[in-house]
Amino acid sequence: MSDPTVANPDPVATGDLAIGGMTCASCVARVERALARVPGVTQAQVNLATGRARVHWNAQLPAAEMRARLLRAVRDAGYEPHPLDDGADEEARAEAELRREAWWVLLGLALAAPLVLPMAGMLVGWHAMLAPWVQFGLATPVQFGLGARFYRAGWAALRHGSGNMELLVALGTSAAWGLSTWLWWHAPPGETPHLYYEAAAVVIALVRLGKWLEARARRRTAAAIRALQALRPEVAHLLPDGVRRTELQDIPAAELLPGDRVLVRAGERIPADGVIEAGQTAVDESLLTGEALPRPRGVGDRVVGGSVNGDGAIEVRVTAVGAASTLQRIIALVQDAQAAKPAVQRRVDRVAAVFVPAVVLVAAVTLLGWWLGAGAPLEQAVLHAVAVLVIACPCALGLATPTAIMAGTGAAARHGILIRDPQVLERALDVRAVVFDKTGTLTEGKPHLVQLEPAPGVDAAAALRAAAALQQGSSHPLARAVRAAAGDAALAPAVDVQTVPGRGVRGWVEGAPLALGSLGWLAELEPSWSEAALPAAWQPVLQAQRQAGATLAVLAWQHAGRWRPLALLAFADVPKAGAAEALAQLKRRGLAVRMITGDQRSAAEALAARLGLAADEVQAEVLPADKAAAVAALRQRHGAVAMVGDGVNDAPALAAADLGIAMGEGTEAAMQAAGVTLLRGDPRLVPAALEIAQRTVRKIRQNLFWAFVYNTAGVPLAALGWLDPVLAGAAMAASSVSVVSNALLLARWRPAAQPA
Repeated sequence: MSDPTVANPDPVATGDLAIGGMTCASCVARVERALARVPGVTQAQVNLATGRARVHWNAQLPAAEMRARLLRAVRDAGYEPHPLDDGADEEARAEAELRREAWWVLLGLALAAPLVLPMAGMLVGWHAMLAPWVQFGLATPVQFGLGARFYRAGWAALRHGSGNMELLVALGTSAAWGLSTWLWWHAPPGETPHLYYEAAAVVIALVRLGKWLEARARRRTAAAIRALQALRPEVAHLLPDGVRRTELQDIPAAELLPGDRVLVRAGERIPADGVIEAGQTAVDESLLTGEALPRPRGVGDRVVGGSVNGDGAIEVRVTAVGAASTLQRIIALVQDAQAAKPAVQRRVDRVAAVFVPAVVLVAAVTLLGWWLGAGAPLEQAVLHAVAVLVIACPCALGLATPTAIMAGTGAAARHGILIRDPQVLERALDVRAVVFDKTGTLTEGKPHLVQLEPAPGVDAAAALRAAAALQQGSSHPLARAVRAAAGDAALAPAVDVQTVPGRGVRGWVEGAPLALGSLGWLAELEPSWSEAALPAAWQPVLQAQRQAGATLAVLAWQHAGRWRPLALLAFADVPKAGAAEALAQLKRRGLAVRMITGDQRSAAEALAARLGLAADEVQAEVLPADKAAAVAALRQRHGAVAMVGDGVNDAPALAAADLGIAMGEGTEAAMQAAGVTLLRGDPRLVPAALEIAQRTVRKIRQNLFWAFVYNTAGVPLAALGWLDPVLAGAAMAASSVSVVSNALLLARWRPAAQPA
């Protein structure tokens, strides 16, 4: 990625390729070099776990020509490239390749088994051996049929001056097969020499079995992406527009355009992002946001393409399709995270680039050391060298990091946490302090009726119904808060309703003239009023709510020419469900927690007290431009800082923090500035995001440790003669499968606290 602070006059285009035939970290390095040499390419990243390459090039160059050049470069490097234009075709190709490999594995095992059975029989005293020509007949198809892929890829690596896993397998098994054939052809008549065809055949069969198991496991790590892609419905019911279409028409969902109106029946997936224009329903967004319960939706509410409509038919006006849709942006974010490389993987790639030549050198030294130095027979020296070549295959090194990243980011996405790139994972590990914005992050971001205090002798429920009836037709946030508090209560009609902007509303309800507005406005309506003249029971309520930063209003009715108070209403933003629990979780992790807000100190400290924060953990009345400076000051005291916010004024602070976390219900600017996006505004996802990031980094380190252990421990053991080629082949296959399986444990991750 280019530095946004540096002028870059050349726009950059991005494309993905599927690449078949890659098996180890050395393959990754060679493909990246081949792509980087294409004129115009600025960056190429290859992911062994996904079998994909992401390439960035100068957008001024013709796109079709660049794609052709990229495909040719991959093919010339000895691999099989495929353009990624159709997700369904790519899925079908991957499934077909997996089935085809399964048949090759079965054939290899069937041919190799008779060669191994006599060796196993010797353990129980059965010494019958297959005739040399039978062993030759079984091993040769395995060597040059199943093993053909190793020869092709190994030769391609040699032509480009590098090495890979296939080259090591081809060299090792060819040596075992060639030695056996030489011993057979030069044996005295009537004598059956000890042959090593089983070593060559079993190593090839085991390696291919390991690759098949590995491919199956790798597909499971990509399950999150496939699940998201499967959310896109195939068909949309396009409503008539009265001009070109006079009746309902079923069309492919991919053909929808912004402005189209579609019918979504009960139980169907919503085909695109849009706004409900008719109907009421509940929408299940669990696969997009991880939220367990369907959310009620009505006219004017936004809906997300891919979510499931509940039990009511709705009419939706499409607002975004294709790459601009929420679902496609989520998929793109997850793919971007899985395509990029953390710093540790780049170091591994540099090691892998010199690993294969070093292993060939060690194998040559092993051969000469046993044959010339120790005086061992040539066939024994060859077998030890073969074991070195086979055990050293760097397959696990290439899979250690990308499989963990895929599994971790996929698990996070299933629970509504989008991680932008692998560097975010490493930064999350260093976080020592978490800073929260207040409004919309820790609070709902909209007013609620937090207290209704009736005048003496007035029924509180009746006063609430009267206030809600007076504001039935208002869209003001405070009016919505009153109606929400009244719930399903039957409301009397209101007549002659007049709204006075900035002051309140007045009208008639059940024959009584009512007014609801600020204390100042009601003092204008009734000059004899003063706060001191209000009911005595209201005085402590007034003081407490003002201290908490609440907005106050009075419901009054006109009687005998005078306005008399009926009820005092206090409105305030309330904490989100789970906010206090989220802050407590972070503190239990040993992290410093702070709230920074532009609100008044009284309101901020009142909220902090409800959330379990001390007064010195709150910074209030901070201007938007000063939030980034506050984050920087906190970094000086505690270390790496994570910032959580949702608004435009949070974007500078999100960018200034070591780790920015944006609430997905917030603004686009906040999400673009953040490394992590939470698809729903649940503060409990913040500790969950830090947890999955830290677990993913731990898995990467575990995988790299075990991958290096296999190689660093296995090579000396093989060189010393303690591993034969068959065991080496089994260990090499097991190393790749174990690394992928360890990464897959992340797929079972669940946040510590699930929202109710």
